[in-house]
Amino acid sequence: MRYAAPIVATAVAMTALALSGTANAADKWWPAKIYNLDSGSAKESEYSPLEKAAKPWNICVLFPHMKDTFWVAADYGVVEEARRMGVNMTLYEAGGYENLPKQLSQFDDCMAGNFDAIIVGPISEAGLDKKIKEGVAAGKAIISTVNPVSKSNVTSKMTVDFDTMGEQTGLYLMNYLKSKPAKVATFPGPAGSGWAEDFLKGFKKAVDGKSNVTMLGDKFGDSGVAVQLGLIQNALQAYPDMNVIWGCAPAAEAAVGAVAQAGRKDALIMSSYENQAMLDSLKKGEILGFATQYPVLQGRIAIDTAVRVLEKQPYVKSAKAIPDMISKDNMDKINLGLVLAPSDFKAVFSVKAAM
Repeated sequence: MRYAAPIVATAVAMTALALSGTANAADKWWPAKIYNLDSGSAKESEYSPLEKAAKPWNICVLFPHMKDTFWVAADYGVVEEARRMGVNMTLYEAGGYENLPKQLSQFDDCMAGNFDAIIVGPISEAGLDKKIKEGVAAGKAIISTVNPVSKSNVTSKMTVDFDTMGEQTGLYLMNYLKSKPAKVATFPGPAGSGWAEDFLKGFKKAVDGKSNVTMLGDKFGDSGVAVQLGLIQNALQAYPDMNVIWGCAPAAEAAVGAVAQAGRKDALIMSSYENQAMLDSLKKGEILGFATQYPVLQGRIAIDTAVRVLEKQPYVKSAKAIPDMISKDNMDKINLGLVLAPSDFKAVFSVKAAM
């Protein structure tokens, strides 16, 4: 049995320091392992932030939405790092992946406001490309985080290989099933987002061609739980013999209740990525597991990178998180503080640097 490498205890393994200007705060989260792609290939390295910002920079953050705890986790990383470093932060959320025009307008607000840098979790790279060019041309530091940017000329970017995460979940499923038959429907997320297609591509890499697996269909839709619940309910009617539901975290969250309501507790549920509901469901045995890209870590690194760029310190231009597959078997070995926000954390949209 092989998992798409790396698997357990990657970002959680924290050892030496890599970048200059390291810190020693009580809430130390570093060094954290990442992939550094600045040489043209992915090299595992150890990331450490600056101790403090030299001045209270004004940083604007744009996220696609705050409808689930995945983006709340990224928010937690941004907020906590802004507080630790002593910078001002303002966050705008667009309300969903269908709201590209709103994120474009919010980008304009960041440009027009008194902001030194912009951190963006892009709804669509193609949709934002023109704005990114305008921002860079105006001398703004543009840092993309979480969602992939492949061609746009941002100042720095960090994402993860979503196909690797998808493959990790598929390999785990195959190992769990052994030779048992599986009829699988997938709910990757929003069509055209890029990440949804990549998660699905990786999952299919692991399960396609297996004699015990029948793929029933791929159902794309917005990553809100309500939309995903409708897709799940329709699939339960269309595919009465469906016994594996794989999809984005809101799909898996919706599936837990939907299969119970339909009397289909035999259906296996897997999530391609993490949120608080997935962690809670994993603890209850309601899902098999999920992959993680450490959104809290990515939020923290985005703030540190913005400060490094503004203060002309060394920074990583292209980084990727090292994903892990989380199941009940290894949950206690994962640094969940870099995965999800504390359960009592509420979304924060503004941080004022302490004087």
